[in-house]
Amino acid sequence: MKINSTRANFTLLRRLAGPLTVALLTVMCISTGCKKDDHPPSKVVDAKLIADNLVSPLGVVTAPDDSKRLFIIDQIGKVWIVDASGNKLPVPFLDVTPKMVPLDPGYDERGLLGLAFHPDYKNNGKFYVYYTLPPRAGGPVGGGAWNNLSRIAEFTVSAGNPNWADIGTERVILDLDDPQMNHNGGTIAFGWDGYLYIAIGDGGGADDVGPGHVEDWYPVNAGGNGQDIEANLFGNILRIDVNGGSPYAIPADNPFVGKPGMDEIWAYGFRNPYRFSFDMGGAHWLYAGDAGQVLYEEIDVVTKGGNYGWNVKEGTHCFNAADNDTELPACPVQDNFGNKLLDPVIELNNAKNPKGGIAVTVIGGNVYRGHDLPWLTGKYIFGSLSKSQMVPSGELFMSTPGGLGGGLWSFEELTLKNHPDNLNYYLKGFGQDWSGEMYLAVSSILGPAGNTGQIWKLVPEKKTGSAGHGAK
Repeated sequence: MKINSTRANFTLLRRLAGPLTVALLTVMCISTGCKKDDHPPSKVVDAKLIADNLVSPLGVVTAPDDSKRLFIIDQIGKVWIVDASGNKLPVPFLDVTPKMVPLDPGYDERGLLGLAFHPDYKNNGKFYVYYTLPPRAGGPVGGGAWNNLSRIAEFTVSAGNPNWADIGTERVILDLDDPQMNHNGGTIAFGWDGYLYIAIGDGGGADDVGPGHVEDWYPVNAGGNGQDIEANLFGNILRIDVNGGSPYAIPADNPFVGKPGMDEIWAYGFRNPYRFSFDMGGAHWLYAGDAGQVLYEEIDVVTKGGNYGWNVKEGTHCFNAADNDTELPACPVQDNFGNKLLDPVIELNNAKNPKGGIAVTVIGGNVYRGHDLPWLTGKYIFGSLSKSQMVPSGELFMSTPGGLGGGLWSFEELTLKNHPDNLNYYLKGFGQDWSGEMYLAVSSILGPAGNTGQIWKLVPEKKTGSAGHGAK
């Protein structure tokens, strides 16, 4: 079923999206063989503080309603608003904290993970969140109890106040009994086709094995959900129609409609596709950052029906579930359905890689499409959570998108004016407004605790009197 009521809205948004842009100072070449761009020395990127006193911000979303408000996803269960004047409102737009599973303040991958506004939000007031609740009774095959209940839910804005959600309007779209606390994916977003895309991790644990992880077609590596498309929805990116069905409908052109495989699946073979985004321009590619285990992190351009390899592969390398510190010398190039195992477009070494690494976890970002930093037009900006799990040292990177299937794209480290070595924070997510400008979600605490969370906007360097990061 097509969403005719939203197509006009998406057409308008495409016209408003503006030309591509991205900006940051290129300092060093990270990928083997990459070439440093010759950027004019005057074009340096700075960061402007947009909001602070947050706990664990994971991203920034804007609503298609012309209000120019920013909506901040705080992992502890709250959505905060920064209004068009730059003021963070004192009362959250949404608070699902009482509904959530209790979070571990030291480190947790559960919580409020995703937010997406309906394309026709201006008229229907509907929006969607991904959050985790206490587990239901029972447990997975293999033993133990469920860890949490992962939920995609619809809410409606309050009829009397556009800055408050009506908590009583919750409509459950999808519930998943989750066997472990990690690898939840978490991003939800509407594509330019009007359908809702949902990132779901492989169920958690390690190696894609254990209770809640089914057997797949590849006996060399026990498990797992990433390579199975028939038993459950874990390890996939889903695509559903929230405008039809009860509680949703399946788009007729989803890749496994009428074939083996669950109809909701758009692409599979993921470990933990934590953050993804759609390019506002070009062909509107879907870029997903898939967190690796101990050797490699990857960025994928996700296409219909694509198999991205986990747990047969980690990045472009053959994964070894029996010893994840070493690579297997060979592995299959296609799955049991004859689908090719697709390589990422960007690969970086995990911090634990014996060869040397730079990232605890990759954080998928956005293609810059704004006006403030035109010299980075069309660049894909992404990052790492940190160089070390113990020390906040997130980094930014930039890549010029190339073709698909032609090998890995080069990328370079990008620095902010006031952070020449690293961000000195954990980088937990990105955001993009309807003008194509980009935002960073950071915190100096790894887990959902404290009040060090901040949102920064990427801006041009101020030549005189610049306070840089920290100046509103």
